[in-house]
Amino acid sequence: MRELADTLLHLTDLPIGTLTLLGNDHALTGVEFGRVEHPSLNQVPNDLLLAAAHQLSEYFAGTRREFDLPLAPIGSPFQQSVWEALCEIPFGETRSYGDLAHTLGRPRAARAVGMANNRNPIAIIIPCHRVLGADGKLVGYAGGLIIKQTLLRLEGALD
Repeated sequence: MRELADTLLHLTDLPIGTLTLLGNDHALTGVEFGRVEHPSLNQVPNDLLLAAAHQLSEYFAGTRREFDLPLAPIGSPFQQSVWEALCEIPFGETRSYGDLAHTLGRPRAARAVGMANNRNPIAIIIPCHRVLGADGKLVGYAGGLIIKQTLLRLEGALD
């Protein structure tokens, strides 16, 4: 059964701007860049969204390296496998799309890995920003390359 968001919380004044957190009482289902309005969702944050906000604040303050939150990203089985692999990339390290494809036992699936990475619904917490092009360059990021660069610098993965 897919978990859907019923509550949202906007985080403002972050080093990368505003984030919108989506979730329910059981799991975080989305982290979106910017102030994204979802009029049908409850605007009073639940305990889980408040915990997510706290952990993100710690991350941006440099005191948190791993997130400890229940997640329920919605996607295909292949996308789920890519997102799980993303969560295995340690803080401060990067991988290429090809590296992830090899990790998944599908060495020719680098483009498919890239598409799954692009569809990651829980940015930052599922760390798709830690994936670089085969040549080590910053490529594609839903929040934009400046935000990707900021996150990687925060983690010490870029000079």
